Parts: sequence; structure tokens; C-alpha cells
Amino acid sequence: MIHNGHTHHADAGPGRKDPRIALVALSTALLCGSVALPAFAAAAPPGHATAAPGVAAAPSGPRAPLPASLTDQRLTWRTCPAPTPLQAPDARAPGALPDGTPWECATLKVPLDYAHPDGETIGLALIRAKARPKDGQKRIGSLVFNFGGPGASGVAGLPSFAEGDKQLHARYDLVSFDPRGVGASAPVRCLGDKDTDALTQFDGTPDDAKELQALTALSEKYLSACEKNSGKVLAHVGTTDSARDMDLLRHVLGDDKLNYFGMSYGTQLGGVYAHLFPRNVGRTVFDAVMDPTQDVAQGALAQAKGFQLALDNYLKDCGKRPDCPAGGSVEQGRKRISDLLDRLDAHPLPTQDGRKLTKALATTGLISALYSKDLWPYLTQALQEIEQHRTGNVLVALADFYSERAPSGHYSNLDDAFTAISCADRVQRYTEKDVEAMLPKFRAASPVFGEDMAAGLTACTGWPVKGESRDPDVSAEGASPILLVGNTGDPATPYAGTRHMAEELGEGVGVQLTYTGQGHGSYGDDDCVTDAVNTYLLDGTVPRDRAVCD
Repeated sequence: MIHNGHTHHADAGPGRKDPRIALVALSTALLCGSVALPAFAAAAPPGHATAAPGVAAAPSGPRAPLPASLTDQRLTWRTCPAPTPLQAPDARAPGALPDGTPWECATLKVPLDYAHPDGETIGLALIRAKARPKDGQKRIGSLVFNFGGPGASGVAGLPSFAEGDKQLHARYDLVSFDPRGVGASAPVRCLGDKDTDALTQFDGTPDDAKELQALTALSEKYLSACEKNSGKVLAHVGTTDSARDMDLLRHVLGDDKLNYFGMSYGTQLGGVYAHLFPRNVGRTVFDAVMDPTQDVAQGALAQAKGFQLALDNYLKDCGKRPDCPAGGSVEQGRKRISDLLDRLDAHPLPTQDGRKLTKALATTGLISALYSKDLWPYLTQALQEIEQHRTGNVLVALADFYSERAPSGHYSNLDDAFTAISCADRVQRYTEKDVEAMLPKFRAASPVFGEDMAAGLTACTGWPVKGESRDPDVSAEGASPILLVGNTGDPATPYAGTRHMAEELGEGVGVQLTYTGQGHGSYGDDDCVTDAVNTYLLDGTVPRDRAVCD
């Protein structure tokens, strides 16, 4: 496995968590680094060790009934502590919601291996804010969230997401969880913080034999650490297992149906749940929909196109401004950024914390800024800083935001969990020859990002766990309607995936809603989308199929 240090997670390729739940964290990182912020920031919205024998991930067939010790368990809800470092390093305990509702945390016991439900168990970290119905309203039940990744902590993410969401909280217990392998739920952990720093800075497209040798050694170190630190759980962190966990969670919460809001990778998790438990699907929303028909290479190629489109849209917008550091046209901007990455490959720039802005970190920072139009001003500031001061503080902060690295230098386990879950899910194991053969297509798809995204295809090569399937089965005949929200400018989960998900779910299940916009995800960014989603979740009224929010 050649781990390039910045395999860009567009969800099983990059669908990271919804960017809106961490904009404040980015602002904090920049402020702690004493970097001047754009005026809008204060109001920002809410890796050759010997591989172990391959172990097949849990298949999606029937399983033995769960024991009463699991199905009859009662959750003990307590005041939430501060998130663990692997959930969100340096974060504080969540404060109450604006209406005074406190956040409560608990642990759900689930089987480590669903093939042996009477065997060892692991604990899943949960968080909730209980509903507060008003004016004769009735509580509907629980609404379970997954914010994507795979690898994003729901326990750390839900409080930020829910800050401005009064409508849903009035009638739902807002609930989220750290999926197995993530955060505080039997977390996958590989390298320590310093070695992770080295990995994130390392060029995944080595230029000579010396760089290739160094990258291979670092890759071997990464794989060995994953096996040593997390070998017991690696075969049991796939999406199928997490979907089964969600049904146990539904049952223990006392809900007949699972009401669910999945974003980015959370839409894949929700689709697999609907396939396994179609009769248990309640009011369900998928935002930033992953394409369930693509293999890993197809998904990465689509994302290369998507991020290039997003960059071009940024360059077009930036070019209208007299102080744009990328020039006055898309073509000029593409060349300036490509030239910058070439220069950084040879001569990284200094930053105030002692790290270097390498080509790898710069590429990650660029991609990070393209997840939301609200981040475009940060990208402009980063390019201005490089041009005027020859330092890379802002672009490194954007990369840290993407990788969940705190100013203290600690990382969450987002990237490690992402690799483990993705490799447990997918059977594809690409060789360097495979990548070489695909490079022309990737370069054509994105002159800026294509080569790096192609290099990321080897991230699961040599992984000790066999993948489950080519692509997830999300057919869900008999399920209740699932609202699918697709953003035409989404770089991480390109818009075509929305239609493909609807087709795979089956006739009468997937209902499409299109948002003509920019960025990863739509809910909370557009009033039309937000109103349609809230109306469905609160009243059960499904929008007209293929409706459009401009």
C-alpha cells in the first residue's frame, strides 16, 4: 500500500463531513495562528509490513438474532464530557442549546462481529438533545444524524450543527453517534501525531527513486501501526456493520422506524440501512448524495472532475475582483495554481508553527476550500499570503481543517477511520501499474488535482482486510420515501450520484430535489432546500420528485 498522506476523502473517495459543522473550528485555528481573517469570519455559520491474511468483511446476509443482553439494554444518559482527542482534539464539552436543552451522552453496546452476536461487544458513543415540543406540538421520535467521512464523529459534530436548528429540535430528539471505528467507538488508530504530520506533508506522487523509497517506508510504517494498534476491529468497521448498529440503536431508543438524516458518506450508510431494513425506514433525508453505482476508480475520477469544476467556479468568481491573486481568467488561474504546486514540490514555504507548506499540504488546503463557497475568501487570502509574504499559514490552516488537526498538533482519527472503513467496504486493490494506466484520464479530468487523486487509488493496496463488494447494494423495495438532495456544484459527491441513488433505491423510494448551487451539501445553505427538508421531516410531506431549488 502506497499511502500518499492526502488521499482525499470525498466519501469513499472525498465526501467528508458537512463543512458547516466545522467552520467555527477553522476560524479558531486561524486565530490561534495569529493569521488575519477575512471580515466575514467572525460570523461564520453554524499508508511494507507483512500483511495479515485477508479477512472478509461481514457480508450483508441474514444474521442470528441478537441476544436480549443487547436488545433489552437501557441507555444511561449523562452530562456530556469534553470530546476525546480522537473525536475532536482540544474541543470543549458542548454547551446547552439556545433554549437551554442540555446535551446528554451514553454508550450503546453492539456486537463486535454480527456473525457471533453472543460474543465480544464494543461500545458506541451516543449524544442527544431531547425534543421540546411547543404550543400543542407532539414529539415525533428520534432523528439520527450521520455527518459523513466516513470517519466523522457525530458526538462532536451534532452540537455545532444543531445550534441554529430550532424546528427539528422542537419535535425530535436529535441523536448522533460515533460509528464503529470512529472517535470514541472502538476507534481505529494508526500513527501518532508527529508521524501523521510527516505523512500529510509527504508528496504522494514521488518524482524520483529516493522519494519513492521514502514514501514506501512511510506507507509500511502506517500499515504496520494500523495492524498493531487496531487489528482486532479492522474487519468489523464496514458500512454493513454500522447499518446493523443503527437498527439496534433504533430499537433501543424505542422507535418503530428509523428517522434519519445522512450527509455525504452518511447517504451510503443510509442506503445500506434501507437495503437491509426497508420496513424500518422512517422519514429519511440524504444530502450530498454518494453514487452507489461507481467503483473506487470511477468515484475518484468523478471527484477529480468535480473538484476541477469547483476550482474553476472559484477562479471565475475571483477573477471578477481587482485584487484576485489568481489572475483574471480561469485559464490564467489554473496555470498559476499548477505552477505554485510545482514550485512547492521543489521548495516548500515556511509557516509559523515550523511545518512546511508542501505540495501535498497545499493540495489538501485547496481541496478543503472548495467544500463550501463560504471558504472561498480563505483561499483568496491564502493565495495572497503566498504571493505577498512567501509564507503558507492560511493554506496549512485549511489543510488542517480538512484533516481535523488542532492547533496543538493533535489529530482526530478521521483519516484512520476513513481508510479502515473504505477498505473494509470496497474490494478494489489497485496496483501502481493500474494507476499509471489511468493517469491520462485523471489528468484530463483535472489538470490540478487529477494526478494526486489517481495516486490515492492505492490507499487500500496491502490492507489486511478484504473488502466486501465492488459497490454498495442500496436496493430498498418497500421502503418509505427517501428525500435525496443533490447540489449541481458539489465537488465531493457530484450531482449525477443523486439520480443513480434514486434509481438503485427503486421505484417510489428515492425522491429527488435539486439545488443549483456551489459546495458540498445544501441543507442550511439554501432556504428553499431547508424548508423542503424540514417540511418532510416534520409533516411527512414529500416534495414533488425532481423539484428544483434555484
